[in-house]
Amino acid sequence: MYGLITLPLVPLRTNDNERSEMVTQLLFGEYVKILENNEKWLYIENVTDNYKGWADAKMITLVTDSAFQTSYQVKVNRLVHAYNIIFNTRLNQRKHIPGGSLIYNLNNDEFLVGSEFWSLIEPDAVTSGKFTAHQIIETAMQYLNTPYLWGGKSVLGIDCSGLVQVVYSIGGYNLPRNAFMQVEQGELVDFLSESLPGDLAFFGSEDGNITHVGILIDNATIIHSSGWVKIENIDSQGIISSVTGEYTHHLRVIKRIIS
Repeated sequence: MYGLITLPLVPLRTNDNERSEMVTQLLFGEYVKILENNEKWLYIENVTDNYKGWADAKMITLVTDSAFQTSYQVKVNRLVHAYNIIFNTRLNQRKHIPGGSLIYNLNNDEFLVGSEFWSLIEPDAVTSGKFTAHQIIETAMQYLNTPYLWGGKSVLGIDCSGLVQVVYSIGGYNLPRNAFMQVEQGELVDFLSESLPGDLAFFGSEDGNITHVGILIDNATIIHSSGWVKIENIDSQGIISSVTGEYTHHLRVIKRIIS
């Protein structure tokens, strides 16, 4: 059985209760596979990135297997703006949905969610192709000053790997959820001086554990989420705090996603 996210955001948790840690968020338009059902809570797998966790059953719209399969046969658009407004004329309701949300079978400005037609307030806020590195950086800039939120994936709160995943997904590149998974993707860049805009810089401990990630604007500046989404200086040792001038994260790996 499958489910569809029809709310703007749905928290995914480590356990089946509301006090449990939120590990990520599901975005509007994402499909999930239901692995376990205990009536009030569902243990699910995000079809987009294979991330697993518990979600409140009330927040998941159940769909048939055939409806899920049909989603692979229609055009899918991604919402580019950090936040977007959709409107339902019949219900006289609007929803604010985050960047990276998925829209299926968009016709002019209208699309179907379940049995209801919704309209995009800004029909040009969609994309379906691959972004250039410049467009990736432009997209990341929309999230400047967003507060850090563990597991967050929206302009209201986002973590370091959530920022990278959402921005790259808007640009047409599917990356895993966590930094230690994302570091396995792409082509290795040997030195910071050889990096290009849009490359991913990974940070961590001396024993090789990757704990942080950001998007390089050039080989001297990076945009990342730490406390909030900000732009800071970087050198071959790591990120230099714009507040204290000290190193906050130690550079371990650089990867190129966009060839």
